[in-house]
Amino acid sequence: MTIRLGYGTNGLTDLRLGDALGLLSDLGYDGVGLTLDHMHLDPVGPDLLVRTRRVAAQLQELGLGVTVETGARYVLDPRRKHGPSLLDPDPDARAARTGLLVRAVDVAAELGAHAVHCFSGVMPPGTDAGTGWDRLTGALAPVIEAAGRAGVPLAIEPEPGHLLSHLSDFHHLRALCGEPEPLGLTLDIGHCQCLETEAPVDCVREAAPWLRHVQIEDMCRGVHEHLPFGDGEIDFPPVLAALDALGDSGYQGLTVVELPRHSHAGPELAQSSIEFLRKHGPSAHSARKGATPCR
Repeated sequence: MTIRLGYGTNGLTDLRLGDALGLLSDLGYDGVGLTLDHMHLDPVGPDLLVRTRRVAAQLQELGLGVTVETGARYVLDPRRKHGPSLLDPDPDARAARTGLLVRAVDVAAELGAHAVHCFSGVMPPGTDAGTGWDRLTGALAPVIEAAGRAGVPLAIEPEPGHLLSHLSDFHHLRALCGEPEPLGLTLDIGHCQCLETEAPVDCVREAAPWLRHVQIEDMCRGVHEHLPFGDGEIDFPPVLAALDALGDSGYQGLTVVELPRHSHAGPELAQSSIEFLRKHGPSAHSARKGATPCR
């Protein structure tokens, strides 16, 4: 299996960052989805460059790749989940989110990251779609410019309930922005199961040309709840085979397990997740050719 597996630190928030990275290395992960947050690498705390370089040294020592993720719930506003967003009615509030994403690009460049992940945000009440898209494109413009300068792709994620919630919305955004080369896609496999009309395996194939980051977990149709593998409805062997084939089209990013509500069992789930993905991946299935697939 050529998929480069990672695990998100938003599912390991009860561990110190150094301990979390050591755990993932010991379990055989290839990388980490590093969420910038107060308990790990705080993007608004002092001495960010010094702390970032310390993390970069540990990543290099452990041989871990990294994608920078920006989904921390309260990193900017301690009272509003994911606030302010890129869609906030207040221009200064939108600028604060833009500034955080530009800072994330700088951190990613220092870490040698594959991409910076982001999302659009939820539409504020009373906002029409045209205004929402105008705010999003305006707020993202400096981030896309920074990503281009740094040589680190920006990978926006379709998120259930957000303005940009479907794969088709990603293509709409790219067209509105003039199809900038640094703007790519984060594909969450569970979100495909939850929301898209096509099956997750077909979403992987459709997204391939723009894919810069992958998140993976189990999920049920119509329910946005990130589940451990085997607790949802996704048929993983064909999905993993499609992800494995992405290497032929040049994808070199990570496929990161995304279980942000399971930190209480983070170490155990990190172990069981990599065991599940290896068991159901294409290498394991080719070795068991002729046997009944394990589901």
